[in-house]
Amino acid sequence: MPQIHHTIDYIEIPARDLKAATAFYGAAFGWTFNDYGPAYAGIRTADGEGEVGGINATEDTAGPGGPLVLLYSDDLEATAEAVVAAGGAVVRGPYPFPGGRRLHFTDPSGNELGVWSER
Repeated sequence: MPQIHHTIDYIEIPARDLKAATAFYGAAFGWTFNDYGPAYAGIRTADGEGEVGGINATEDTAGPGGPLVLLYSDDLEATAEAVVAAGGAVVRGPYPFPGGRRLHFTDPSGNELGVWSER
């Protein structure tokens, strides 16, 4: 993927347990990863040709707070079910907001992310 000046290029998600984090995001969202050792995994693009982010194993920064990462879903209810089935928790919503509906969830490390849908 080409980099574009002043655009979001990469997101890092902190995790207390890298294996648990990659298992959660793989099960809930179908993400795949590049393995960089025991402390880091790159989040592959949908086509597998690049990376859009990473999971960084650190005890210090995992948890709620900081910037909110939002994912998109074609089916918010199915996404909520997948989050819970993978070991996460829906902590808010789904609720309406300008442009559609969204929910917030926490992953096994306690990071809070959001998912939105147009319907």
